[in-house]
Amino acid sequence: MKVLITAPFTDEGLERLRSAGLEVTYESWLDTGQLRLGSSLLPVIEQGGYDIVIVEGDEIREEIIENTELKIIASVRGSPNNIAVEAATAKGIPVLSAPGRNTVAVAEMAIALILSQARNIIKAERLLRSEFMIDDFKDFSAMYTSLVGFELNGRTAGIIGLGRIGTEVAKRLGSFGMHLLVYDPYAPPEKIEDLGGRSVDLNTLLKESDVVTIHCAPSEETSRMLGAEEFKMMKTSSVLINTARASITDEQALLEALESGQIAGAGLDVFSMEPVDCDNIFLHLDNVTVMPHMGGNTGDTIRRQSGSLVDDILRLLGGERPNNILNPEVLEAEESR
Repeated sequence: MKVLITAPFTDEGLERLRSAGLEVTYESWLDTGQLRLGSSLLPVIEQGGYDIVIVEGDEIREEIIENTELKIIASVRGSPNNIAVEAATAKGIPVLSAPGRNTVAVAEMAIALILSQARNIIKAERLLRSEFMIDDFKDFSAMYTSLVGFELNGRTAGIIGLGRIGTEVAKRLGSFGMHLLVYDPYAPPEKIEDLGGRSVDLNTLLKESDVVTIHCAPSEETSRMLGAEEFKMMKTSSVLINTARASITDEQALLEALESGQIAGAGLDVFSMEPVDCDNIFLHLDNVTVMPHMGGNTGDTIRRQSGSLVDDILRLLGGERPNNILNPEVLEAEESR
């Protein structure tokens, strides 16, 4: 069987597939600089005669599924929206995913953004890179005063969404001695209690938190959940962290809240316009830490996603049930034949 991999993958993962007798073509989008959308991956699959495809951002839409003889489709994402799962299910093709692959990485990025805001790290670094000079002690004292930060210990963090990433963030913030407020209508109360948190409604969370950090999934329910009215509820000394999706906030309202001082700052890793470059609308603000959507960008994430998918592909090929399959009904249909 032939395998096409366009997602970042480890050498160990590639070798495990090859050792199992699979013919592997590895063309990571990080190496090629290509992201194949729509049906643009179709001729590649047809010409290569591939049976298995592993992607990250490349799309596997209905046209590709209907016009190829793929046996397995896999995504290194946990909840891929770039694969036509229903079409794959209709054709009996298992779709594998890698949930939790970047949970720790994104949680740690959220902590980094919180600390960056609490201690004015970006503002300080920009000041020192400017033409700032100290001619006398007054210059130093003015600089020192302008960079006064705050400690996390004893303050309140509001966590919106207590899924995998939100849970890991809660654990880490608890270690800093922060009080935890959680808004998640679907989280079991005992889980929140076990983390040392208190379940509250969204308005209470916004009004009482010194740090508000977003970890809910994008959906119709969460679209623009935080807008101008919500930012007005927040403390003027509070900061907003978003490593989830830009669609959860009204981005223009957030910009205005930051420019006016309605809230003190923000740490952002997601934006409505991506990829991020020097045109980003938040870069002119010294009270915002801007990251180019790299929360999950660690070697550990690549190692984890590679190992998870290789394990499941080999299980499938060996007649065993994979751990992470998005359409298990295809296996049940196969077993019933």
